[in-house]
Amino acid sequence: MTTAVRKPLPAHGTTARGYGSPGRRPGCNCDPCRGARNRHQKKTRIDRELGRSPFTSPDKAQAHLIELHQTMSWDTLEAATGVWFSNLVTIYHGQRTKIRHETEAKILAVTPPTQGDPGQYLDATGSTRRLQALSRIGHSYSTLAAAAETSANRIVSIANGRQPTIRRDLANRITALYPRLAAAPPQRNKYTSRTRNVAASKGWRDPQWWEDYGHIDDPDFNPASINRELGRNELAALRREEIEHLAWCGHQPEEIRARLNNEVSISTVRQIVQEWRTGHKRQRKQVTE
Repeated sequence: MTTAVRKPLPAHGTTARGYGSPGRRPGCNCDPCRGARNRHQKKTRIDRELGRSPFTSPDKAQAHLIELHQTMSWDTLEAATGVWFSNLVTIYHGQRTKIRHETEAKILAVTPPTQGDPGQYLDATGSTRRLQALSRIGHSYSTLAAAAETSANRIVSIANGRQPTIRRDLANRITALYPRLAAAPPQRNKYTSRTRNVAASKGWRDPQWWEDYGHIDDPDFNPASINRELGRNELAALRREEIEHLAWCGHQPEEIRARLNNEVSISTVRQIVQEWRTGHKRQRKQVTE
């Protein structure tokens, strides 16, 4: 059984401690708190006489909150601003027509951190697609879990789209492992073949598909809308580009064929590598689609 964590009381000499919180805690009557109440009441009286409103538009605070929330979680924002979580959320979503000057000042005083809050929840679209792509080339959930330093159940949940948001630190680990595992498909056996087949039956795209089309982190991009299969000439051009790139990286034809999951004959790989090295392309009969 968990118990709620009580927030520390405001410091003596602040209006928050001096006035208390209706229904939660009474105001404090110590000398510093009485002085804070008197100063606040005097300022309120002067502002009223001068026609100054204690409230202002929430637009600036809302815009700054939107910027801050890109890298800061609500817990971090609440601690940094000293504003209640419920108030921050209503301002963020534009549900307030006015806020106090003090609240605006507290929000505007916070600067965005240089690095995102590791505990902040982010959209899981990019992480889901990366895990699906790695499964499509045979990486098992247990392999992905070990590489991401998390549980296999968590990987299953994310890969199958059952977790719409994940923490930034886990998303960063998945992003970091993706290029390494995408470039190193596991050795083909009955287990990796089963993983590939299951991923294919679900319509998951492989890393090469995402490299061709991009938008892997874009939640508005629907890969199902890309229903045109590549023509034979287009596929051959893509394969040639892959082979030439791997040859440029120093791989031998046998290594290149293995990296392409043995989907291209070794004679074709050798021929393309030879043409790339010599700069002389063999004439081929154009295939009509």
